[in-house]
Amino acid sequence: MHIQIKKELKKSRAFKAGVALLSTVLLAALFAPWLAFYDPMQQTMTSLLNPSWIHLLGTNHVGQDIWSQLLYGARTSLIIGFAVGIISTVLATFFGVSTALIGGAYDKIVMRIVDALIIIPAVIVAILFAAYFKPNVLLLILLLSSLTWQGGARVVRAQVLSLKNSGHIVAAGAFGASRVYLAMHHIVPELGPIILVDFIHGVRRAVFMEAGLAFLGISDPMVISWGIMMRESMNFSFLNVWQWWLVPTGIALSITIVGLTLIGYTFEPILDPRLRGALIAAN
Repeated sequence: MHIQIKKELKKSRAFKAGVALLSTVLLAALFAPWLAFYDPMQQTMTSLLNPSWIHLLGTNHVGQDIWSQLLYGARTSLIIGFAVGIISTVLATFFGVSTALIGGAYDKIVMRIVDALIIIPAVIVAILFAAYFKPNVLLLILLLSSLTWQGGARVVRAQVLSLKNSGHIVAAGAFGASRVYLAMHHIVPELGPIILVDFIHGVRRAVFMEAGLAFLGISDPMVISWGIMMRESMNFSFLNVWQWWLVPTGIALSITIVGLTLIGYTFEPILDPRLRGALIAAN
């Protein structure tokens, strides 16, 4: 039974909910300059104000508008998330495809490096990195990308090991097609569904990790971040400001992660060949 992707997505309530949640965050980030009433870094003399029509979510401890920071924090999370998703997916695809096609010592060395990186706690590496380098957005993107591609590489490699024995790929190789040609024209296009799912999950992981690292203080203090907002709000947990400072920030982060999760887990059984049998049986 052939699975019609558009039809399956239209029937999926989880996919619609995920798109709605993620679209809300994307629109908020895109139109932040028009939706925000103040510069998010602008400080005033009125700190810890209650929500009002002037400051929808009040102000923080230095008088900055929380609503404006919430909107610009969405930009930071999405920029880092999508950048890390792209870089980690490219790395996973490159090493997954190349190790499966080349094999030999190259395959063994790369896979042992992958195994070593997988077992190393990412938070520990990030803390050690921050101790020696001043963290900024670019370095954070590169750091998270280097820590999140290994799982995708193993999945891609396993799929390529199966694909390279397919009749059309064996025939193309018999007619003199190089490994690069096979990878670019035959293997990678067939890996498109798996790559897409890996990218979506990569974005989700990056958004969560960025917020967690910022909460621990591993971030650029000059960049608005949901993690930084949550960390600063915890210093005033003895006051009632957490109701309009911590809670909205946590809800915004949750909406982003849940939206990406719903989209990813909807695509996975539809596009991943390993799970198609279960989906067909369910239909």
